[in-house]
Amino acid sequence: MSAATSSLQGRTAAQIGSCTRRRGSVITCVAAPEKGTSGSAMRAEDFVRPHLLKLKAYTPIEPFEILAQRLGREAKDIVKLDANENPYGPPPEVLAALGSMSWPNIYPDPESRRLREGLAQWHGVPAEHLLVGCGADELIDLLMRCVLDEGDLIVDCPPTFTMYVFDAAVNNAGVVTVPRLDGFKIDVEGIKAAVAEHKPKIVFLTSPNNPDGSMLSEAELLEILALPVLVVLDEAYIEFSEEPSRMGWVARHPNLVVLRTFSKCAALAGLRVGYGAFPLGLIEYLWRAKQPYNVSVAAEVAALAALSNLPYMERVRDALVAERQRLFEALQAEVPYLQPFPSHSNFVLCKVTDGRDARGLKDALAQEHGIMVRHYSTKELNNYVRISVGLPEHTDRLLAALKALA
Repeated sequence: MSAATSSLQGRTAAQIGSCTRRRGSVITCVAAPEKGTSGSAMRAEDFVRPHLLKLKAYTPIEPFEILAQRLGREAKDIVKLDANENPYGPPPEVLAALGSMSWPNIYPDPESRRLREGLAQWHGVPAEHLLVGCGADELIDLLMRCVLDEGDLIVDCPPTFTMYVFDAAVNNAGVVTVPRLDGFKIDVEGIKAAVAEHKPKIVFLTSPNNPDGSMLSEAELLEILALPVLVVLDEAYIEFSEEPSRMGWVARHPNLVVLRTFSKCAALAGLRVGYGAFPLGLIEYLWRAKQPYNVSVAAEVAALAALSNLPYMERVRDALVAERQRLFEALQAEVPYLQPFPSHSNFVLCKVTDGRDARGLKDALAQEHGIMVRHYSTKELNNYVRISVGLPEHTDRLLAALKALA
């Protein structure tokens, strides 16, 4: 029992007044005449939901300004290869549109109608299946709030994007873990067993998977879609693969959700624009529950401007895929203490070998060379680094630093 609760229970009805339930969940309370109260036994944390008191905060990547200050370098001198950001920046139309943006003083369209129509034309998916969010992260959380009751379960397939487990914890849901097989292959039979035994509500799948860049095959997806569970397919990096998106599948699979983002392909990570394709029977309730003005005027203007120059995004995509291959081959041939894995995304995962420590390598690259990479020391991914694909000059600088640290 909290201090706030016990202090209330110690007071008489005359001291705290009376409450009457009028209808539904509405309760009307009338206060007793005030005779002086004390809040000395009350603590702010007593109002927090109990499960959140044990929540571990998500660890985000630090921005340029903070990194520069911590490393004692100019921001322009830092090579940032730790967050899978697009180094080419957005199409030039984006900055022009933001500079001439109309009506920033007016609330945005709560339905993002123009953007959803643009996305419908781009992907060939009817606009009524589409919902836009403040990044795909918002849509992950919105799905959980609408689908999961307290104590419900999700299936997570690590190593993968850690926001699924984090948002499950925020929403007081449990997690059934089905680790990936060798080569980061999804364990379809393990997922089937987990669904049969634990009856989870949602299975989260990522293709290409973050942090290794592996793909989910069509046959694997169809097997999982046959299970009595909502399947959320996160395609944040699909543009960098040779596989088509499965967004169009939502019209014929009532248990499939496909998530996408402008952060990678359009270089709009700082403006937070994500979107998803949903079955009509589900999206109706997401519309009811979402925040009304969740996508800012600036975000929608920028996304629409990016859609006006798809050839630019395709050229950038091709450049990053070519640089990914160059980076992979160079790491394989020239850096003996790193074991790179083939990737279908805009990053390359490497196992750190020869008795070296991944955290130590990350720190040395940052402090001695101003190069940021991501390191992993989890149960499923111990002693690995993930390197985002940058510009050719970023690759040159990274390779020189890795050789210097040999």
